[in-house]
Amino acid sequence: MIKKTLVRTWLLAAGVLGLTASALAQTYPARPIKVVVPYAAGGSTDQMARVIQQPLSEILGQPVIIDNRAGAGGAIGTEAVVRAEPDGYTLVFGNTGPNAVGSLMRKLPYDVLTDLKPISTVAITPMMLAVPSNTPANNVKEFLALARANPGKFNYGSVGPGSLSHLTGEYFNELAGVQLQHIPYKGGAPMLTAFLGGEIQAAFVTGLDGGAMLATGRVKYLAVGTAQPTPVVEGLPTVAKDVPGFQTSAWFGLLAPKGTPDAIVARLNAAVAQALSRPDVRQFFVSRHVEPKGSTPQELTQIIRAELEQWRPIVVKHKIEL
Repeated sequence: MIKKTLVRTWLLAAGVLGLTASALAQTYPARPIKVVVPYAAGGSTDQMARVIQQPLSEILGQPVIIDNRAGAGGAIGTEAVVRAEPDGYTLVFGNTGPNAVGSLMRKLPYDVLTDLKPISTVAITPMMLAVPSNTPANNVKEFLALARANPGKFNYGSVGPGSLSHLTGEYFNELAGVQLQHIPYKGGAPMLTAFLGGEIQAAFVTGLDGGAMLATGRVKYLAVGTAQPTPVVEGLPTVAKDVPGFQTSAWFGLLAPKGTPDAIVARLNAAVAQALSRPDVRQFFVSRHVEPKGSTPQELTQIIRAELEQWRPIVVKHKIEL
């Protein structure tokens, strides 16, 4: 008798919780939504968040407010969302760093796989292999021949230790069998100066960071890091054409605190897809060599898991720490 009573009590409680979540989802959103960007205003992540800010506001019928909380490589802003109420009103505009590979290089105050609930990717930006425009190589095969013919004389720059540009450079070394030396800089601007000054011979850059370099006319792209050619960088071959298995790109997207009701996540996922279908939004991304791309929550989870598997051996072997 006691056992049956406990079962009935549990079922009743579960039903009440289900109804509460369902009712919350039906009225969601009823007030402004805060999207935490875990970096300073004006950077690549901030730009992407702001381009979908107004479309999401219009689609959801409530203001979407950007809250920049920079620090600790994105971990401070991300942790603030992890600790927030899981009601869909505090989200993080995340990316590969604080929401995936950052956990491989330092102890974070949250678990990237269990403390956040993915909603959707918003954009994917391929990593491009950039070299000074006066480099005699015009493709990856020719670049590798130069590097191998000049051991110890070729290096690559990154936007900082532990950055995706750093990890990608070491990944390229591994798969291509070369030893380009790593030179870290404090961001894309100093790396551009290094390029123009002839300090570095190569770098893996995103379309957003690389755009300023390309605009000078003194830097060129040799190949793109995606597994297949991408329309956002028309005519550019893949690195994998000459370095089999090479694949690297960076994602940007929305995540919520764990415990956020599935119905709310589904509502936000649909809103992101609708926002990305707008021509002006797509044009913003494509003009910067970024692919506007949504996903299911499950697909974003798999992307994060795959990144952890891809980059863990590189981080461990080279003892990369932040």
